[in-house]
Amino acid sequence: MLKLQVIVGSTRETRAADLVFPWVVDRAREHGGFEVELLDLRDWKLPFFQETRATIGDHADPTYSEPIVRAWNKKIAEGDAYLIVTTEYNHSVPGELKNALDSVFVSYAFRNKPVSAVAYASAVAAGARAVEHLAMIMVEAEAVPLRNSVLIPKVAQAFGDDARPNDPMTEVAMSIVLEDLAWYANALARARDEGELPPGSHRMQAAARAAR
Repeated sequence: MLKLQVIVGSTRETRAADLVFPWVVDRAREHGGFEVELLDLRDWKLPFFQETRATIGDHADPTYSEPIVRAWNKKIAEGDAYLIVTTEYNHSVPGELKNALDSVFVSYAFRNKPVSAVAYASAVAAGARAVEHLAMIMVEAEAVPLRNSVLIPKVAQAFGDDARPNDPMTEVAMSIVLEDLAWYANALARARDEGELPPGSHRMQAAARAAR
């Protein structure tokens, strides 16, 4: 079974993510199309991104600057699809999340795999701008960001006593996201098994060397 990794992108002590991600994980498991794994960045004390070509060692099996960075790259490589739970800070994603994504360096662990988001905020914009920025980040990581996402405004009032969203359309949005992730995850897994092109940056470098 394909693996869906749910990444919780906020680590603040008073984060509203604790209202959101238990429901996300439950819904993903209810879908039945994935083995679901929770990756809470509180559990991954990653250093500020500092990798260089000198710190990674062998490109085929990078050592990185610290063992936890190596472990994080290996963990992300286990995923076939990603659902990122994020709030919005200053029209973007939390710094801890950006750092975690940047730390997937050289391994291309997100490459050719689908990613979507569940965004939440206290305001009515519901983290939409963070989702837009996240899509640009994941394009550069050579993941496949999906069009559909889940947006949860006024998050403090968004969930009932049963820990489910009060707005039924939030449940509909989650169903659509999980359907999309399952379809793309299966299609892209087959494509990866059939063979992947080298990363475009590698092909560009090879062309530049050949032209000298």
